[in-house]
Amino acid sequence: MRKLTIGTALLACSAITAPAMADDSHRIVDDPLELTIQMNHARYPVYEESWPVEQVARELTGIHLINDTVGANMRTDENTGRTEALNLMLASGQIPDIVGSSRIRDFVNQYGPEGAFIPLNDLIAEHAPNIAAYYAERPDIEAAVKAADGQMYYIPYLPDGKYGRAYWIRTDWLDKLGLDMPETVQEYENVLRAFKTQDPNGNGEADEVPLFFRQWPELIRMVTLWDGRAHGSDTYHDFLVEDGKVSHGYLGEGYREGIKNLARWYDEGLIDAEVFTRGSSARDFLLSENLGGSTHDWFASTGGYNRLSADIEGFEFKAFAPPASPSGRRVEEHRRILVKPDGWAIGHTNEHAVETVKYFDFWFSEAGRRLANFGVEGEQYEMVDGKPVFTQAFLDAGPVNRSLYQVGSQLQARGYFQDYNYEWQWTNAFAQEGIKLYDQGDYLIPDFLGVAFNAEEQKVYDKHWGSIRDYMLERQQVWILGGGEVEAEWDDYLAQLEDMGLSAVLDVMQSAYTRQYN
Repeated sequence: MRKLTIGTALLACSAITAPAMADDSHRIVDDPLELTIQMNHARYPVYEESWPVEQVARELTGIHLINDTVGANMRTDENTGRTEALNLMLASGQIPDIVGSSRIRDFVNQYGPEGAFIPLNDLIAEHAPNIAAYYAERPDIEAAVKAADGQMYYIPYLPDGKYGRAYWIRTDWLDKLGLDMPETVQEYENVLRAFKTQDPNGNGEADEVPLFFRQWPELIRMVTLWDGRAHGSDTYHDFLVEDGKVSHGYLGEGYREGIKNLARWYDEGLIDAEVFTRGSSARDFLLSENLGGSTHDWFASTGGYNRLSADIEGFEFKAFAPPASPSGRRVEEHRRILVKPDGWAIGHTNEHAVETVKYFDFWFSEAGRRLANFGVEGEQYEMVDGKPVFTQAFLDAGPVNRSLYQVGSQLQARGYFQDYNYEWQWTNAFAQEGIKLYDQGDYLIPDFLGVAFNAEEQKVYDKHWGSIRDYMLERQQVWILGGGEVEAEWDDYLAQLEDMGLSAVLDVMQSAYTRQYN
């Protein structure tokens, strides 16, 4: 940390100008102050001091962040929720003033109580009125952020909005084959079979892929069609909570029934034969080649594929309500999570903790939240009737998320509260129609917001969970691909999980959950 010697004159040399709201109301320090930052995220592996959003925030607050990122371009370890870069930073013994990262929660909740990061409870109460007001309204999120010792060690990225993914189907294929929109899982199966056998793309070949996914765990989510559960949150393979009891989706009878039926669908060719290997290009390739019939994917981005109607005659891809299970339940398991494990924390060597938490609080103010979500006024958006509205030129420049990342907005390794209006503005009519449809139904189910272990609980979890999870995933793929019989092997499967320490893991999960959420 060091005081700036050139002040804000740098900003005057930039093409970026402070927005009309710039005044002293957000000023944190009289003399400009530099703080070092490590920022790791797949989309932005280092903090860019030249981001237009950073330049405006610097002018408004007097805080200038200086990139000090260790291990740029390292990938997040999804199994542990930590990054190699964070571990490298910790091993170096040089923790910057601010550490921002994807999946930072478990990392800071483990090493914060050991002294690596500054506890935030008192700092927020005394110096961060915007964050404190948010937590006063959402005590469940405050509880989710806390470590086992009751302290908060990071400010999270907080998504906004309710709906994430939906069921999508080629309605032009339905019309061509004289089929109605499926309302039940059996009707859905009948439609998928018709897509497979009745040549809806009209090329005379049996090349249609009735059901496909960009991420193969979305296939596992289909067990909800048979009253099963898969992922307890928007983190794949996560635990879940029902009536206050922590469990896992891969243990239930509905899951067993669902996997059995998905294996049958796969065997009949109703599911993409390359579902476990095709990867993120599946949606783009199968839709643009007029091959894909149905999927489960995000509203805004998937609705955008209706642009293919310019190249594929009659192309129409629409969201539809979750098909009812045999018991009559309609469930949409995926929703926008309330709090992400991403965000930023204060390193223990930071000598300006008060100024830093005030800086964190700025991003929860009206001006800071707008900056974090929409970019710079006059550049990415204009104020219309008191609301930020993206300019048409900005919307036409390419994918909005990508464009915002490039100017320093919508950074998930920054602690801030997202504004869903930013996404609604580039959500086309097909996706908006689908969101309204889902809003009419009662399909969403509560998320599991995670737990923070104490040291002993962490040891139990680390000892057992990795191998248990790997075994669960190995068996589900074997079953779906036809390498085993679910019914015949189910009891042995449960017995093997028990031998591997499943009960011990569930016990520490329950202990941590009860302590955290009381």
